[in-house]
Amino acid sequence: MRAGPAGSGGVNAGPAGNGARVERERTAGAVGAIAATVVAAWAVILAGVLGLGWLLTGPLEPTVDPWDDSVARWFAGGRTADLNTVADAGTFLGETIVGVAVAVVVAATLSLWRRSVRPAAFFGLVLAGVGGFYAVATALISRDRPPVRILDPGLVPDDSFPSGHLATAIAVYGGTAMVLWWLAPRTRPWIWLLLLVPVAVGLARLYQGAHHPTDELASVLYTTAWLAVAGTVLLKRTG
Repeated sequence: MRAGPAGSGGVNAGPAGNGARVERERTAGAVGAIAATVVAAWAVILAGVLGLGWLLTGPLEPTVDPWDDSVARWFAGGRTADLNTVADAGTFLGETIVGVAVAVVVAATLSLWRRSVRPAAFFGLVLAGVGGFYAVATALISRDRPPVRILDPGLVPDDSFPSGHLATAIAVYGGTAMVLWWLAPRTRPWIWLLLLVPVAVGLARLYQGAHHPTDELASVLYTTAWLAVAGTVLLKRTG
């Protein structure tokens, strides 16, 4: 007879266990749906990058190249020793190793402050996605660099499209601005200062003859789009 209550307790534990299992399955399903959306968005953006690269090196080349080349020559015509130094500094800010180092520091600081992995996950997703776009695009799209003396030695001659330095700068400094906008509203009046870094990097790369303007336009478009995807998934959901 004493076994009855124990048995009843065991039976009553069933619904609680089922509820927990249902909740886990629901969470797993939501995570899977988000992951599928992110992958699909990345694939769509990549298709856009490759499509733009194909247009610039194919049907639109006779129309776009003369303008691109004229801009490159204009920058080259204004070079001075002092501006060369400034351009070197701008390029440095867009170097992959520098961008990754800044992202790691910012991600770690914000994650510890908020006691959340979301800032770290955000930067990880952003950098992985942007790196993937660049790797695939440079492998599949061949475009010669501008017809001027290139001040950044060691660049692959036909990897002008897209601009990896500018993409890195937008991802890191623009990404930092996005995170601060959502997590630290009091910094919003000063966030625009971070956006000056990608501008400086973009101008530096044009000045050095590393890229055409339309190469940089592609980087602006795909990196901004990817930031919007990552921000929607990992930042807006924090609210």
